[in-house]
Amino acid sequence: MKSASRDIGQFFTQYAIYIVLVVLVICISLYDPSFLSVQTLHDILLQNSTKAIIALGAAFVLITGGTDLSAGRVVGLTAVISASMLQTSDYARRFYPDLPHLSVAIPIVLAILAGLVVGLINGLIVAKLRVPPFIATLGTMVAVYGANSLYFDMKPNQSQPIGGLRHDFTVLGSGFIGKPGPYSIPYLVLIAIAIAALVWVIFNKTRLGKNMYAIGGNVQAAYVSGINVGRNLIWIYGIAGSLYGLAGLLEAAKTGGASNNYGNMYELDAIAACVVGGVSTSGGIGTVPGVMAGVLIFGVINYGLTFIGVSPYWQLIIKGLIIVAAVSFDIRKYLARR
Repeated sequence: MKSASRDIGQFFTQYAIYIVLVVLVICISLYDPSFLSVQTLHDILLQNSTKAIIALGAAFVLITGGTDLSAGRVVGLTAVISASMLQTSDYARRFYPDLPHLSVAIPIVLAILAGLVVGLINGLIVAKLRVPPFIATLGTMVAVYGANSLYFDMKPNQSQPIGGLRHDFTVLGSGFIGKPGPYSIPYLVLIAIAIAALVWVIFNKTRLGKNMYAIGGNVQAAYVSGINVGRNLIWIYGIAGSLYGLAGLLEAAKTGGASNNYGNMYELDAIAACVVGGVSTSGGIGTVPGVMAGVLIFGVINYGLTFIGVSPYWQLIIKGLIIVAAVSFDIRKYLARR
């Protein structure tokens, strides 16, 4: 009997995140059966594709036992960089009036490189200056927002929202495979799936991934075992920054514009999704499927509760309670392991 109870407890512990997701869908569907439709799934996946990429970037840092508060501001920076260079030639308020027609790949690469640079700076501050990740990334968060605002305020733009983006760029955010409708497959969803697969390979099949888990599990043991902790942390933060950069340009493509306030508070949603998805706040534990499930849970909450007419303020309360419960559950597991 005890063995059966223990097995049931282990099952619920291992698959708790997926059980919560199913229960949420069932509860909302009981209130409004029309929620269970292909269109709903299509919309939730589309709305949360860029958030999934940001959460995957945040997971790299969280698994090492750190945190990254700069994610949202990097998203804003790269959205503005890519959008400013990809406006149509006949748009009245071009950011660069005399800029020639660029290949769409150039601003995309520049945006990802900008995210990479910010991530590498975060890694250097944490690894070489030994500044706690919370403080280091808090500082870069503020600095990146300031730099982005200066860029955004340049003449002739002067802090006007950037619009008039070219179709060959916006198609990344609005394009799809198949006929228009709920059965189409958005490019954004395919990109998010491809990034998730790539991150899974890094987590599970590369030396960097193994070192990442070792650092998060016990950093002193990682040092003793010969892992170059500093170098690994720099690259981990750099990869995270690159993913934020990719998410930023995709967000600009999806919305057809950008401003310096894009990405505000996205880092909190990403961290929350990771924690709810089983990434330990103590480091050393986390999976790609768990992160994606965490993103979906918050996607279902946001979309589902709006779908049935729940006040946005109640939605925030519910999300907050879920985050607290997830962290509490994580701490209990951590203490049990010790």
